[in-house]
Amino acid sequence: SAPDMGSAADLRAFFALVQEYLGRGQLLAYHDRSDGGLAVTLLEMAFAGHCGLRIDLAAVPGSGLARLFSEEAGAVLQVPRVDLAALQARAAALGLGDCLHTIGQAVAGDAVEFVDAQQVLLSDSRQRLQQLWARTSYEIQALRDHPECAREEYARIALPDAGLSARLGFDPAQDISAPYIATGARPAVAILREQGVNGHVEMAAAFHRAGFAPCDVHMSDLHAGRRKLADFKGLVACGGFSYGDVLGAGEGWAKSILFNERLRAGFVEFFARDDSFTLGVCNGCQMVSTLKDLIPGAAHWPRFVRNRSEQFEARLALVRVEPGPSILLAGMAGSHLPIAVAHGEGRAEFSDASAQAACEASGTVALRFLDNDLCLATRYPANPNGSPAGITGLTSLDGRATIMMPHPERVFRTVQYSWAPPEWGEDGGWLRLFRNARQWLG
Repeated sequence: SAPDMGSAADLRAFFALVQEYLGRGQLLAYHDRSDGGLAVTLLEMAFAGHCGLRIDLAAVPGSGLARLFSEEAGAVLQVPRVDLAALQARAAALGLGDCLHTIGQAVAGDAVEFVDAQQVLLSDSRQRLQQLWARTSYEIQALRDHPECAREEYARIALPDAGLSARLGFDPAQDISAPYIATGARPAVAILREQGVNGHVEMAAAFHRAGFAPCDVHMSDLHAGRRKLADFKGLVACGGFSYGDVLGAGEGWAKSILFNERLRAGFVEFFARDDSFTLGVCNGCQMVSTLKDLIPGAAHWPRFVRNRSEQFEARLALVRVEPGPSILLAGMAGSHLPIAVAHGEGRAEFSDASAQAACEASGTVALRFLDNDLCLATRYPANPNGSPAGITGLTSLDGRATIMMPHPERVFRTVQYSWAPPEWGEDGGWLRLFRNARQWLG
């Protein structure tokens, strides 16, 4: 049944309070009280933060276990200690003085303690409680998905977690494309899509921000001759699910080019031009990798197959930019930063170990997954697709063609991140990739 709400005015006032503190950046965390009541609400917050809790229920109205497990309407707010008195005063001014109760704090370490009037109600470890909480999901996941991936993710609960981080070897706020935008010239870039592609709008926005004139080009435009690749400086194959992936991820799209003599010749001519660049992202990465025989210096590229987890993976992952010739990643080598991942078939598959070794030796691995300790990610979910050596992006020998499974266009603005370093301004780290393209063209 739905929780009771004694006063709609209180709900409106509480919403206003939360929005006010959120807008000022003084709200560290928020979680509504729902399934499992206050106890589960607090524990879920501790699980997310990998921290302990020290909770005293003395100030909470009610008695006994009802205070811990009541699922009536409520929420837990976390604010800095220095802001607590001001929050209490503001709540009182809004008529919420009797609704706000100070119940404790998050603490470093793993200890979780709930007390009431000096009586200990619960004393346990965050690790053990989180493993109990996750056990049912783990057992289902082990049966439904790849069992080893399920075990690797479950085992992470017991390990220290440094969390996401970013370290850039460049200033994301520096607009290296500005001098070229100031000339008024906006080079045309083809934002290529096919039936089922859905990432073209964000991609166009990112390239427009960097000083390009993005043009919506559907494969039917190329087939009909309404558009020609010769008219563009850049070719960008976007993410999505062309032909529903039923012909293999990106492969149906690629074969519509490979088996059409006129289109194939047009792509060969474009890839050969020394004033052109190519970017393939997600489904576009899968498609462009299938065209590798047409791209100079791309013979070493792998194909991309079903994720090791056997599931579609959508998450914010950590990657490192590798040294290499990619013109799109110039000046970014050594940087690590989060990026959006959303794919079901992103595992790089080489024909054999020698093919992978040759790829590594060529210096054209562009991106690798890292874990939160900044080590090469070999386990799930830090390596979400199971690619060998964390490989998730590659480039051609001359650097003009770059492919990657993650989505830089989905995080080129800081506001697009679910987490970003607080010192970042409007521009996310991945905007540099698009600005690099504009600078390279001059």
